[in-house]
Amino acid sequence: MPNESQQPLADVLSAHSLLPLAWEAAWEAARFLRDDRPADLFIDTKSTSSDLVSEMDKGAEEILIAALLGDRPKDGLLGEEGGERPGTSGVRWVVDPLDGTVNYLHQMPTWGVSVAAEQDGQSVLGVIVTPAFGEAYLAVRGAGAWVIQDETATLIRVSDCPKLGAAVVATGFGYAADRRRAQGRVVHELVSQVSDIRRIGAAVIDYCWLARGRLDAYYERGLNAWDIAAGALIAAEAGAVVTGLRDDDIYGSLMIAAAPTIAGELRDLLLTLDADLE
Repeated sequence: MPNESQQPLADVLSAHSLLPLAWEAAWEAARFLRDDRPADLFIDTKSTSSDLVSEMDKGAEEILIAALLGDRPKDGLLGEEGGERPGTSGVRWVVDPLDGTVNYLHQMPTWGVSVAAEQDGQSVLGVIVTPAFGEAYLAVRGAGAWVIQDETATLIRVSDCPKLGAAVVATGFGYAADRRRAQGRVVHELVSQVSDIRRIGAAVIDYCWLARGRLDAYYERGLNAWDIAAGALIAAEAGAVVTGLRDDDIYGSLMIAAAPTIAGELRDLLLTLDADLE
């Protein structure tokens, strides 16, 4: 009998009119990053010496802009490297051309390309491609989340982790030294109250691995819109609770995404640790 959680990729791509364009644009940028990396890659810095950017980040974003706005020139776009371009159509694309730049530069496989479409300020679809793993993820608001391998889409769900003490929790660190020290103090207190901690170094991977049950929770302070827009939707459509620390604003100070069985417990613990404070 066929697996009822699986269906052809083409069927899933028909779930939203913008999804095929997002899918093709994300994969075009991902193939560029995977296949066209030069041997003498130029690396620059942004906010601090640890906040790295390369010609590949910029090149991938140019590919995304050309693909998305070339097809829909009236749309808006927010990108990590190119800033914001206003639109008039009511659709805004939010793109991260290379999340996990440090991993990519060190030839680690944990990096990806993220594309989300927003309408009325809300993500309606998200696509994340992680080409080093031969996987991609997508979600449509109200319709579910899938992992894509070859031409097969498989519905994904978060774990049913029974308690926080059994959870594998991912987090990330900012670029400024003072913030890193504060975040390290939170991890120092948290690590004894969970099963283990993971620091993958790419928010898009954290969200997707949470969505398919490889992680049980993920929290991070200081994420940007392009880090969140696609990944948070994928996690939420897979059943995760996605929230802020002190309110429901996931674009505020600290974002928490977790399996519903442990979300409240994790949020309460992070509140006691003042995890959103520097």
